[in-house]
Amino acid sequence: MADQQSSNSQKSKVQNRFPEVLHEDNHTIVVNKRSGDIVQGDKTGDEPLSEQIKRFLKKKYSKEGNVFCGVVHRLDRPTTGALVFAKTSKAIGRLNTQFRDKQTRKIYWAIVETKPKNKSGKLSHYLKKNEKQNKSYASDSETKGSKYAVLEYKLIASSDKYHLLEVELETGRHHQIRCQLGTIGCIIKGDLKYGAKRSNKDGSICLHARSLAYTHPTTKEEINVIAPVPKDPLWEFFEKNAK
Repeated sequence: MADQQSSNSQKSKVQNRFPEVLHEDNHTIVVNKRSGDIVQGDKTGDEPLSEQIKRFLKKKYSKEGNVFCGVVHRLDRPTTGALVFAKTSKAIGRLNTQFRDKQTRKIYWAIVETKPKNKSGKLSHYLKKNEKQNKSYASDSETKGSKYAVLEYKLIASSDKYHLLEVELETGRHHQIRCQLGTIGCIIKGDLKYGAKRSNKDGSICLHARSLAYTHPTTKEEINVIAPVPKDPLWEFFEKNAK
């Protein structure tokens, strides 16, 4: 009986929590994704972020009936950071086109265990996803089913044990940053799947979508949003010391 009450209490907490909103207008909403949130429903049955946003909008505007919230792009479950959703059908079509045609700009921060050999660089690999393992593998040459992946990185801060890299994607592949940085020995803190020494206590990995820039679907103005880092001493140290 006690276990059932505890389970119901935890479920209630999840269903009552709302996302941290970084930007909102009539057509779009940008939130700061927490580690552990899933962007849209999957086989776990856990409430996705899209549903949290629907409840938030429904309550904020006292809306009756269904609320529209369109998924435009995704972040891995253990990652954090800026994520835009469409509030109208007009917005989702135009945002989808921007993301497909690489007209957006996404900057990521990654805390890694080893300093890269070069302070900045461009990584090019062919990535192939293993569906059973839900993991990508990098190769220097093209193989059947692989996809070309490119990113640029630069070292922007260091602590005694860890290093902060700023990463910009040219392509968007499955686990691209995690896989490509791991391939050059810069394993993301907490990312056991790609070789980290130990997990983070909260199950997160230290990969954060720091900023997102896109063109507003109707006004055409540029929207540029910066996502505060997770409330964690190491992240806060790097946010303060990033150059």
